[in-house]
Amino acid sequence: MQPFTRNFKDHSTEAGFQFTFDCDICGDGYKTKFAESKTNKKAGFLRGLGKAASVGSSLLGSSAGYYIGHGVDSFSDKYRGMSPEWHKEHEVAFEQAQNEGQGHFQRCPKCRKYVCENDWNDQEGLCVEDAPRENVEVAAAKADKMVRDIKEKASSTQVFTGNIESKQTMCPQCGKPAGQGKFCNNCGASLSLVKCPKCGSQNQAGTSFCGECGSKIS
Repeated sequence: MQPFTRNFKDHSTEAGFQFTFDCDICGDGYKTKFAESKTNKKAGFLRGLGKAASVGSSLLGSSAGYYIGHGVDSFSDKYRGMSPEWHKEHEVAFEQAQNEGQGHFQRCPKCRKYVCENDWNDQEGLCVEDAPRENVEVAAAKADKMVRDIKEKASSTQVFTGNIESKQTMCPQCGKPAGQGKFCNNCGASLSLVKCPKCGSQNQAGTSFCGECGSKIS
């Protein structure tokens, strides 16, 4: 079986061949070196061969298994019109790209995924999903515990020292809640403050005696 036939991108054009192989866990990719097409320099082999002849030639002979692995329909649609020589070059270039990409991936013997170096546990010989790195898990657990300790400490710490009061202005005329305006919402009486002639304190309108010094307010 050929490796890297499940998760890759083909960037090939008539000018040359290039592929990206992706990690099955994180999705990070490795892009192979660009390989120039030799037939690209021969203009007679690039165009005018006909779609049917190009696709038919590509799917015959020793390369049949290669194209079946890629999916005949999608592959033929993408590269319809390329010459048979180009398709042969593409086959060889893909095999070389796989050999190049193998040096940057490991295949997990448990889950059979191809993973990049970041998702490979060298000590256990498994991917990090099947064998998480101990130092990473320890660091993550410590960080999680620290956050929980901070939240617990904050929940038991008093951060507000003021008094919570619900103040409401009562109308001196009707005795009902007057609202926030200058006049009572119920009877329309003025809610302007009256200054005490003796101590200067502000008192509600209609008050007979000062709330600070007790002096009579006229």
